[in-house]
Amino acid sequence: MGENARDGEVLPEILPIFPLSGVLLLPGAELPLHIFEPRYRAMTRDALAGPGLIGLIQPRADAAPDHPQPEIYPTGCMGRITECRQTGDGRYHMTLIGICRFRIHDELPLLDGYRRVTPNYAPFMGDLALGRDARVDRDRLSGALAAYCAKRNFTANWDAIKQISDERLISSLAMLCPFAASEKQALLEAADLTERGRVVIALLEMALLEGGESRPVKH
Repeated sequence: MGENARDGEVLPEILPIFPLSGVLLLPGAELPLHIFEPRYRAMTRDALAGPGLIGLIQPRADAAPDHPQPEIYPTGCMGRITECRQTGDGRYHMTLIGICRFRIHDELPLLDGYRRVTPNYAPFMGDLALGRDARVDRDRLSGALAAYCAKRNFTANWDAIKQISDERLISSLAMLCPFAASEKQALLEAADLTERGRVVIALLEMALLEGGESRPVKH
């Protein structure tokens, strides 16, 4: 069962979700994860027994940090486990590659302590298109990024940055820069790559105006 995507990807009707604050997964991008909580070890075990798909989603910015089932944003991104290694004590080290965003249609009862949803992929079917193009002002982006890195004493491989595609650069900045959870969510929900590029530039420029120290991203 499931909805057949344009490139043959089967989108599951029930999706386990992994809520993580300040962590972003985007279509086509890779994210390393370390799984150690028993409920998420169970989630990983069950996902690996099936198609290897889980949904990454953020708790809302005002959610209680220690709540076992914090309120979550309505939009997340489904990813496939592409690499996974289990340690002797049962933890998992994995890599997720983003496939398609989704909106939560309904949340189901817990299974072995982890959360599951029925996802709606329809608004984001464009995520499955190959060769997605973005119109990005690279000069403005490069200028904002250089100033942002200088202000925070970050180092960057500028030769490599010049060589990578707009899509990879935008996704890398969106996922790696220590933006707030609400800002990460705005990047996730951007309509397309062009809009996401505009949001990245705006966030970099806003950070320069606001000043202050960068916020650490917890994985």
